[in-house]
Amino acid sequence: MADNKNDPNQVSDTGHEWDGIKELNNPPPRWWTNALYLSGLLVLVYFILYPSLPLVSDSTKGLLGWTQIKEYKEDLAKVEAKRAPFEDRLAEMTAEEILTDPELRNYAVGSSKVLYGDNCAACHGTGGNPAAGSGYPVLADDDWLYGGDVNTIMATLAKGRQGMMPAHEKMLKTEEVDGLVQFVMNASEGNATEAGWKLYNEKGCVACHGQDGKGVQQLGSVNLTDKIWRFSGEEEEIRHTILHGVNDASDPLTRVAVMPSWSEKLAVKLEALEWDEEPEYDGTETERLTETEIKKLAVYVHQLGGGQ
Repeated sequence: MADNKNDPNQVSDTGHEWDGIKELNNPPPRWWTNALYLSGLLVLVYFILYPSLPLVSDSTKGLLGWTQIKEYKEDLAKVEAKRAPFEDRLAEMTAEEILTDPELRNYAVGSSKVLYGDNCAACHGTGGNPAAGSGYPVLADDDWLYGGDVNTIMATLAKGRQGMMPAHEKMLKTEEVDGLVQFVMNASEGNATEAGWKLYNEKGCVACHGQDGKGVQQLGSVNLTDKIWRFSGEEEEIRHTILHGVNDASDPLTRVAVMPSWSEKLAVKLEALEWDEEPEYDGTETERLTETEIKKLAVYVHQLGGGQ
């Protein structure tokens, strides 16, 4: 049969035929058969060298003792060894000092991309641009509610933020609400009228948003004279904010806008530094991110939005 395998007229067939094409009974090529036997041998070698067979609560270890976790830890140790000199320097420097050092600033920005993606992007979006109308501040511009210098950004990360605007539904008449809605829309265009400013002052908006309507960073109040909107610049959305406020627990329709604390421990430290005192901890402070991680994120956000 082997001598005539290339002559279909002299090779027996399997009896199967489709559209005049017969299935011959030729043996497979020798190279193919040898490769099949060799692959079986390689499987046996693999079983001996590597973890292969599952046991009740473990698996066979193999002569090499290799595991994916072990390889991962070894590679991670190499990465951490390269990062260690930078991380040690960052831990000893202030965020302001990091900004003035091009090498460390670049390292902080580069190494913060994963930190930002894991902890910040869910709200503030990729690249600092949250979904429109989500109510989360844009980090990729130079408009800051509480201030954009790197120390203030650090304080925001550490302490968290929860500004408050009271609901005015029970305090204002319908025509007053209409007037304030129109004022806010006009102010954002730079066309606020004298009557609008008068109503703005009479109804107490000036206490939080300032004499010029540009907001007060100590309070985190928004600038009413630009076209940057925390929630929306649509007429009905502005009306909703005026009527129901922001973070007003007395109104079930209030807008909820809370930035969580990422390190109560660092918040205590920063508070003490403001008063030139030693921080006093009670041992219950949470620390979702380390001080060095918050420094790096502060530098990252500062560079992302232009800072102040």
